[in-house]
Amino acid sequence: MANFPDLLARRLAADPGQPFVTFYDDASGERTELSVQTYSNWVSKTANLFADELMLDPGDDLRIDLPPHWLGVVFLGGLLSCGLGLDDGAPVAIVGPDGVSGGAGLGVATTMACSLRPFAVRFAEPLPPGVLDHGVLWAGQSDVFSPIEPTELDPPTADDRRVITDLNPLSAEGRELVLGLVAGSGSLVLVTNSDDGKWPAHSQSERVTAAVRATG
Repeated sequence: MANFPDLLARRLAADPGQPFVTFYDDASGERTELSVQTYSNWVSKTANLFADELMLDPGDDLRIDLPPHWLGVVFLGGLLSCGLGLDDGAPVAIVGPDGVSGGAGLGVATTMACSLRPFAVRFAEPLPPGVLDHGVLWAGQSDVFSPIEPTELDPPTADDRRVITDLNPLSAEGRELVLGLVAGSGSLVLVTNSDDGKWPAHSQSERVTAAVRATG
């Protein structure tokens, strides 16, 4: 068996400065890039947030309702590091701005909302009472996390490609892709609100070697 912290530790030892996640939002023009080291720091902060702020224990479930976003790649690493699962019926929900305005996740025991603004900053306006602001909470977390019971994984097939995709990294197919890239020497170019007219330019400028498009 394998686990996410060990896979990521091997990537860190090999080349911590290599880009791992490059994110484009074709609607806003945002471009964000995380190196392997920066991604690892984000995963540790997120794992600490899950354990200490959201009070989640290994074996617990949470619900994450976000569009394709670089934070989804981070949250995937955090939940696997903590031994957590995903379940649409979980009492802890993580939502984006649409989830707050539409009321999604607001009836559960704990809701944390992500502004999805560049640099994962806090919401510009106050959130409804009882809703936690991810942009407030993440910055105070330690970038060192000691896993107790990380999720056991079947060893993923190592993937050395630089892959451009519009898959949600929290979907089954997206998760498989991310884990393969962590296990190998590959990297992810994640596009949200994808504009097909910009796809070739992203592919060329980022020197991708493969493309995986969402279906349906």
